[in-house]
Amino acid sequence: MAEIPGVRSALVYEPCDKGGPSGDFYDLFPAGDGRWCFAVGDVQGKGPEAAVVIGLARPWLRLLAREGYRVADVLDRLNQLLLDDATEAADAAARALVAAGARPTLPGDGPQTRFLSLLYGELVPFDGGVRCTVASAGHPLPLLLGAGGEVHSVAQPQTLLGVVEDATYASDTFELRSGDTLLCVTDGVTERRSGSRQFDDEDGLAAALAGCAGWTRS
Repeated sequence: MAEIPGVRSALVYEPCDKGGPSGDFYDLFPAGDGRWCFAVGDVQGKGPEAAVVIGLARPWLRLLAREGYRVADVLDRLNQLLLDDATEAADAAARALVAAGARPTLPGDGPQTRFLSLLYGELVPFDGGVRCTVASAGHPLPLLLGAGGEVHSVAQPQTLLGVVEDATYASDTFELRSGDTLLCVTDGVTERRSGSRQFDDEDGLAAALAGCAGWTRS
């Protein structure tokens, strides 16, 4: 994890399935020109297929960020990359089946579109705080805990990556000041169950975060 001037960062990563690659991934890296970028993603499925998508997404995120693309533009381009890659994989599978003497594939056969939920953001420290720009594509929205205990989401819901051709994404910008906390999670947190209830029912995650106001990191 990259160190960002004036920012404390922490990570908790607890995969449910200890036996193989999960569909969740994260990254925090310097992007040049006084910028740092972060990502929290969740790929449809697990195992080798999920690993393939993560192997595409993570280096492309870093490349696009370091090329200076805006947050929303990064999501636009990654969305198209996933769609193009899925099409190429389906075409390759169809050619292999035909070469083996099988019937040609029909629409809907072959590898499915590779869905990816992603929260992606850019951090730019300045004197007195950090300017943060974020975009969420089908991902649980990030929550901002203010120094006074108030909690609110700081992004707008948008469609998953790898679903809609030529989708256009938008971003939101806000400032982090001393004492503020930005919480980013995957649905492994928000969908944690207690009987029939999920943790995020009735804004349970926001309520839990508000209860952390005033805590210090030991």
